[in-house]
Amino acid sequence: MPFARIDLLRGKTAEYRAIVADVVYQGIVDVLKAPDGDRFIVMSEHSPDNLIYDPKFLGWDRSPDFILIQVTSTVGNNKDSKLAFFRYIADELKSRLSVRPDDVMINLVFVDRSDWSFGNGEPWV
Repeated sequence: MPFARIDLLRGKTAEYRAIVADVVYQGIVDVLKAPDGDRFIVMSEHSPDNLIYDPKFLGWDRSPDFILIQVTSTVGNNKDSKLAFFRYIADELKSRLSVRPDDVMINLVFVDRSDWSFGNGEPWV
């Protein structure tokens, strides 16, 4: 069960944001191997003073097109899947939206099934 948060600066079109969400979702399904339909994504737009990042941290060259993607998941928790997911997202965003790879930061958080409740206050076990 992946859950994605996508943060970017305000001003991108609805179509742009939809494509970013689609790319993340396809990566979750195709690379991390979540079941199709497992689509839970929050897209947040921020003013420049509310999305704070170092444009040169670790030698990257980040621009105002910076996108921060965080995926919390129970699937894909092995090194090969993680690396493939990172590459897929960067490549697809570059191909479909001309997003520079330096502007894509991804964070994966893995949790146990018992850390989720899908409703009724009941754990997913």
